[in-house]
Amino acid sequence: MTSLDKPTEDAQQDAAPQDSRAVTEAALFEAFGGVRGMVETVVPGLLFVTIFTINKNLHWAAIAAVTMSVILVVVRLAMRDTVKHAFSGVFGVAFGVVFAMMTGNAKDFYLPGMLYTLGLALAYIVSTLAGAPLIGVILGPVFKENLSWRTRNPGRKKAYGQASWAWGLILLAKCAVLFPLYWWADTTQLGWVLVALKIPPFLLAVWLTWVFLAKAPPPIDVFAEMEAEERAEKEREAAKLEAERDVERGAAGRHRREA
Repeated sequence: MTSLDKPTEDAQQDAAPQDSRAVTEAALFEAFGGVRGMVETVVPGLLFVTIFTINKNLHWAAIAAVTMSVILVVVRLAMRDTVKHAFSGVFGVAFGVVFAMMTGNAKDFYLPGMLYTLGLALAYIVSTLAGAPLIGVILGPVFKENLSWRTRNPGRKKAYGQASWAWGLILLAKCAVLFPLYWWADTTQLGWVLVALKIPPFLLAVWLTWVFLAKAPPPIDVFAEMEAEERAEKEREAAKLEAERDVERGAAGRHRREA
């Protein structure tokens, strides 16, 4: 290999951030479900508001939303794919239907999701103030670092804090739009605004998370560390066993010579 063929130090340094960005993108895609996960969170609510806008029938709109959520789960199961995002959609729709049926007000179909959004926003902010940013707790296992970033990787802890602030403030801004509409707008107006605000704030928060983490130090793979420790322990045990066998073989040899 000539000097021109050898990778330069600058090229190696450029490759490391690119690898980190690729790992970050893959982890975020896995954690938040990607395009398909977003579709699964939007479709049931979109179907509900569409049907209710057309015929103002709460029961038909609720049945359609629940049915669509179940279909999405069945499709996931049939494809042997992860169902966590589809299941979360089922539970969200089910709570909304229960609320709406109990009160007889179709607008209450959206209330559990709005309360969940508000609670999640506060959780992001409070957890960051407490020194354990929620986005780090969520993504730590995905990056195979668990909570090692809290004590061993201050750069990533800072990035997780920035990302959690972003999520919290974005979700609070979303709530600042939705809750006044819950009181002042009708069901169809609230529903269409909710559908419109479903994906853009989410994409903004995910993008900001990617920006912060792409600039952060790489994660510490605690799973790899545990596996390495287990291998080292097995090697020590094997070496100890081999040493004991050598001692036994030496003792047996001495006995034969003495005999």
